Amino acid sequence: MKMKLKKCFAMVVAVGCMAAMLTACGSSQEEKTPASTSNTEAAASKETEATSQAEGTDIMSSIKEKGVLVLGTASGYPPYEFVSVKDNGAVIGIDIELGKAIADKMGVDFKVVDMPFGELIATLATGKCDIAIAGMPETEEKAKSVDFTEVYINDEQSIIVRKDDVDKYKTLEDFKGKKIGVEKGSSCESVAQAELKDATFVSLAKVPDIFLELKNSKIDAIVIARVVGTQYIINDDTLTFANDTVAFENKDKPCQGAVAKGNEEFLSFVNEVIKENQDNGNFDKWVEEYSKLANEQGSNS
Repeated sequence: MKMKLKKCFAMVVAVGCMAAMLTACGSSQEEKTPASTSNTEAAASKETEATSQAEGTDIMSSIKEKGVLVLGTASGYPPYEFVSVKDNGAVIGIDIELGKAIADKMGVDFKVVDMPFGELIATLATGKCDIAIAGMPETEEKAKSVDFTEVYINDEQSIIVRKDDVDKYKTLEDFKGKKIGVEKGSSCESVAQAELKDATFVSLAKVPDIFLELKNSKIDAIVIARVVGTQYIINDDTLTFANDTVAFENKDKPCQGAVAKGNEEFLSFVNEVIKENQDNGNFDKWVEEYSKLANEQGSNS
């Protein structure tokens, strides 16, 4: 879709300063069954369920049967997903709204499972969640394990440095020998490792922890999606984006969802929901709404 990111960035900055981030089933039987037989059947049932979803067998029917869509995500990535201080610690954001829209169209309940970004693909493979939405772009390596949805937002890779150091960096070459913070398992990590030659990389599971490292001068820069980075810069006037002359060759950062392989029906259904919410302007509305909420609530974990 054609997102008006520049307009969104302006809206984000206009909001004001933001505070620091915060960071199944069983059945009963009336008949008495020998414990060993019961345990064996229960284990077999769970194994079959996990294997079925991992192989992408009829996940649409499975979701409708259990009556809930389970979304895997990784908070600390505002405005895509972050912890709200006003909703009993619930994870909210653009990606959560997309998940809700999918569940609503399916006519089922909705559940969010928050985890480190690097664990998302594995949880899809084991059937612990039905879909992963966390500002994640498709990569060749990840596509071997899961199938990706259409792009729902186009972001871009950027570099954040301490404001006092900004003039040190005119090109990517100037980061030679520097320590670069990245989210473990992310596209930011891949791009940084490919294009920041001879730099040292510090890969951490949570984005807020990476910013603490920069704030405490333990690293020299962070590679992050621009929409997300904007949130942190609003909150901390000692940080800034690197100069415009510092640009990645592969700077595009498309955001997509991921599902277990072989679920063509479910994937098509999700893509339909994405298109509906692009066409009706909901994604633009969600970017504005959750950028504002992240600042007002001081919720970025």
